[in-house]
Amino acid sequence: MKITIISVGKIKEKYYRDAVDEYLKRLSRYCKLEIIEVEDEKTPDKAGDAEENQIKDKEAQRILKHIKDDAFLITLEIDGVMTDSTGLAQKLEKLGIQGVSHIQFVIGGSLGLHNNICSLADMHLSFSKMTFPHQLMRVILLEQIYRSYRIINGEPYHK
Repeated sequence: MKITIISVGKIKEKYYRDAVDEYLKRLSRYCKLEIIEVEDEKTPDKAGDAEENQIKDKEAQRILKHIKDDAFLITLEIDGVMTDSTGLAQKLEKLGIQGVSHIQFVIGGSLGLHNNICSLADMHLSFSKMTFPHQLMRVILLEQIYRSYRIINGEPYHK
């Protein structure tokens, strides 16, 4: 299985980069994983709805360049479907059984994802009603993908 994470913005803090590297190393025995970072747009203070939509649209254009037609696309959205770790593992396993060989996850920037991206998704996933920094969300997503593979393979994991 190939998994691609498309994320708006770069990881600046070393401790997040270290966590990402650790999960990349752990996941290498289960899947081929790729992380694509697209440039984020600066959001001015007190930006109006129209300006925020333009910013999300610019980020969406960058994301679109990396979305593959043959991949199963999962967007991370506050209003997406919530599941537990076992549910995510079951979904990933089911996709593999159905012959899906490429899954793409998309993490938006500070304003979230533009509707153009959300409308393409095969699944809208939410980790919480809370908002997380996109850098931390990348670590959380990687941890849950790793946990999913541990569950799929009947290996121990922290509950």
